[in-house]
Amino acid sequence: MAELLADLRAETASLDGLLRPLRPEEWELATPAEGWAVRDQVSHLAWFDDAATAVVTRPGGPPGMTSVDDLVAEARGMPPDELYAWFGTARARSLEAFATLGARDRVPWYGPDMSGASFVTARLMETWAHGQDVADGLGVVREPTDRLRHVAMIGFRAMGYSFLVNGLPAPAEPVRVELVTPGGEPWTAGPDDAGAVVRGPMLDFCLVVTQRRHLDDTALESAGATARAWLAIAQAFAGPPGSGRAPGSGAASGGVQGHAG
Repeated sequence: MAELLADLRAETASLDGLLRPLRPEEWELATPAEGWAVRDQVSHLAWFDDAATAVVTRPGGPPGMTSVDDLVAEARGMPPDELYAWFGTARARSLEAFATLGARDRVPWYGPDMSGASFVTARLMETWAHGQDVADGLGVVREPTDRLRHVAMIGFRAMGYSFLVNGLPAPAEPVRVELVTPGGEPWTAGPDDAGAVVRGPMLDFCLVVTQRRHLDDTALESAGATARAWLAIAQAFAGPPGSGRAPGSGAASGGVQGHAG
């Protein structure tokens, strides 16, 4: 948990480095998620950080909501400096709350309950994914880090959920994932003898499982029908099926925000 929290702080600092120097008009720049500007990505994270703090510090489930689009629409009148401050405060409070969690504590959320470790990992995944949207909207390229191993793991573990949320039976055949970290080290998950295999850069795998890039725009390779079927619908976030991105430019074919926040 200490390592996870340290990596979440580092991922937060990375996003803050993009946001801090923005001029007011840059908060209104469109991101690849259809209809969402930079400001919407940030208000989305802030709202769900507040919700995450609530479920950790108070009994009961997460706060009620209508849709993620409605939530960001409600925050669009907030001046950029207030929005930036909200995100900073909400994230700091959530980090304080997460420090009280044990790795195996159960946390209710928008979908199945999660362990404390998985809950913090999900916040890191969401921070990185929405940070990618911000970077794309600003037209900047972020240097990938080995913190992506957390995103890769939650994406791998969500394979069965990806099928379930799309109304498909979970595959009986296991899948092995063989990736190369940004630092050049091998990273694997799944049984050694699995016939279905996914191979490629960890960054590309993370972009696919968070639905930030179309599979055709990555260097991922797959062997076996189960692996190919999974990559077509892979979804690391909770909520209804995401519509993903259109091939060719990373553009969104529809909103991709999940209820995981």
